[in-house]
Amino acid sequence: MDTELKNSILKTGTTVLGIVCKDGVVMASDRQSTAGNIVMNKNSEKTKKINDYLLFAGTGTVSDIQRTSKILSAELKLKELKSHSRPTIKQSANLLSTITYSSIRQPSMIPSMVGTLVGGFDEDGSTELYTIEPAGSVIKVDDYDANFGSGMPYVLGLLERQYKKDITIKEGIELAKESLKSSTQRDIGSGYGIDIFTITKQGINKVVEQTIEPDYKNDKE
Repeated sequence: MDTELKNSILKTGTTVLGIVCKDGVVMASDRQSTAGNIVMNKNSEKTKKINDYLLFAGTGTVSDIQRTSKILSAELKLKELKSHSRPTIKQSANLLSTITYSSIRQPSMIPSMVGTLVGGFDEDGSTELYTIEPAGSVIKVDDYDANFGSGMPYVLGLLERQYKKDITIKEGIELAKESLKSSTQRDIGSGYGIDIFTITKQGINKVVEQTIEPDYKNDKE
C-alpha cells in the first residue's frame, strides 16, 4: 500500500489545501481535472459543501471523489436521524476515514483511491480541520495540509515558510491564494482557476472564485 500511495501522488492531478486560523478554517482548491496528460475539465468542483456545517475537498479519481462525498452526505444524514443530534466534525471525519478504508479493502478490479480534507463547525461554534489520507487514516490538522494531490509539494513548501500560528481568516485567504497560484504555475495537474471557502462559527462561505485565462502577448511589444 505504501508503494501504491507513493506512485499515486503524481497521478492525482489536483491541489487541495486547508489552513487553520485563529477564527476559523480556510479551504481551497484548483479547478483542473485530468485524464493522464489530457485536461478533461477546466471547471471541476473539488471543494464542496456536504451539508450546512461540513466542507469536503478531494483528490484522486473524480468518480471516486463524487461517490465518496455522496456516501458521506447520506451517512451523516442517517446518523443524525437515528441519534436525533448533529454529528460533530470529529465524528464526521472518522466516518469518512471508515468509508475510505472500507473502499480500498474491498476486492475490485479498479480500487478506490481518494484523499480528502474535511472541515466544519460544531454546534458550540468551534471549527476543526481533518485530513484523511488515501489509505484511510485520519489526522486532525492544527496548522495546514494539502493531502496527496500533485500540487502538494509546491503548496507545502510555501506554507512552511509563510504560515504563522494564530493567523486570521483574512490572512488565511490571502495565503491560500498564493499557495494555489504557486501550484498552478508549476504543477501540470493543477490550473484553470481557484476556489476558496471560509469556515467560521457563522457558517461556510465561498469567498473567492477566480478563473485563470491564457494571455498571449507579442514579445516585440
